[in-house]
Amino acid sequence: MNLFSGSLSLYFVMEGNLSLAAYMVFLAAAFDFLDGLAARSLKAYSPLGAQLDSLADVVSFGVAPAFIIQELIKQSHGRMTIMAGETDILPFVAFILPLFAALRLAKFNIDTRQSDSFLGLPTPAAGMLIASLPLIREQLYESQSLTYMVFTNTYLYLGTVILLSALMVTELPLFALKFKSYKIRGNEIRYIFLISSLILLVFFQFLAIPFIVLIYLFLSLIVYLSDLTN
Repeated sequence: MNLFSGSLSLYFVMEGNLSLAAYMVFLAAAFDFLDGLAARSLKAYSPLGAQLDSLADVVSFGVAPAFIIQELIKQSHGRMTIMAGETDILPFVAFILPLFAALRLAKFNIDTRQSDSFLGLPTPAAGMLIASLPLIREQLYESQSLTYMVFTNTYLYLGTVILLSALMVTELPLFALKFKSYKIRGNEIRYIFLISSLILLVFFQFLAIPFIVLIYLFLSLIVYLSDLTN
């Protein structure tokens, strides 16, 4: 269902409906989370499942978001064009995203250090951040505010692609949202993250998502520095 949702996202991009394409990426992320939750609850781990999970993630959180942001770059304002013949090649920068997503997932599959935490930004987080951008554009469209101008600028889109690609393969220690128990003790940072994310979503809707990813990175840095001092 993760892969099916990612495939539908690609279909909706080709139909010109970026909002539905974005929702399909979020639906894929929900199935990805439920897949892991079910596997842990049932203790039903298998090498086949791990490979299928990664293959689905490449499509849903690498390829589909790349098509979404390529269209956003085409429709963005204040940009230059880089022509190769009659083709503007600037939007094709978006397609470095699935390359780094595939590399990140391949590294994850063979890295035994990432069973309880991550080294590098997980692909679903990168994919959902990209998917939030057309929804943010839609949310802010009527206001035509400075925030709208910032979030629909070509260079923000290009910078987002490059930054997320780098974060996925950088060995930055990040905590995982994997609960071995639901007790507060030992899960403090996870509950802080989930509660703060919920509050931001209630007040700012889709605009909250890029800031939720920043909070995730910031809290992970705190955990990492805390572990160094202990």
